[in-house]
Amino acid sequence: MASRLILEVALVLAGAGILLSLWRLVRGPCPATRAVALDTLTLITMPLMVGLAVWTGRGIYVDVALVYGVLSFLGVLSIARYCDRGV
Repeated sequence: MASRLILEVALVLAGAGILLSLWRLVRGPCPATRAVALDTLTLITMPLMVGLAVWTGRGIYVDVALVYGVLSFLGVLSIARYCDRGV
């Protein structure tokens, strides 16, 4: 019972983190700040997917989170390369 409450609190806090990251993504003063906000958004979303997998009992969400993490890493690398060199 207590572990379920902890999971629910963690999911609510992750949702709050997503909202704050979205706010910084929209209101960011420069492209570098927006890139960091996007990376933060993906880093918060991955544990949210794992928490969802634990909550629902479906392990496929863990696999989706792993693939999402790899694609996020590649996306951040491409954004950093674009900001550094211009393409």
